[in-house]
Amino acid sequence: MLALSRSAYDAILDHARADAPREACGVLVGERCDEERRVEAVRRVPNVAAAPRVTYELDPEATMSVFDEAEATARDVVGFYHSHPAGPSHPSETDREDASWPDYVYVVASLAARPPTLDAWLWTGEAFERTDVVVREN
Repeated sequence: MLALSRSAYDAILDHARADAPREACGVLVGERCDEERRVEAVRRVPNVAAAPRVTYELDPEATMSVFDEAEATARDVVGFYHSHPAGPSHPSETDREDASWPDYVYVVASLAARPPTLDAWLWTGEAFERTDVVVREN
């Protein structure tokens, strides 16, 4: 299960809206508790993909900076997020081909849905498995 604070949930959707029609992306910081991943902070990361309207690529240097920040504050990176400005809230075939962090959660925010939707997927190293999302008030 992925537990998002209300502020983290809102931050993901705000970033998705701000970067549209390009895909927004970033890193989820929090803690791992057994099967639950709790997100306390969202860190925006530049999308450096060659075609940012249809795919995303996390800026490697900015992503590593978030890992360093998490470690320095005794937190964990629990996953990543990106948006689909005109697509569904599930990973695309390209997302599957490019996934490279097993046991991390990948959140996909869809702006095509009304209201926008946000779903989470655990990358097993071979496939995405849907994960429940809970939004907790701050």
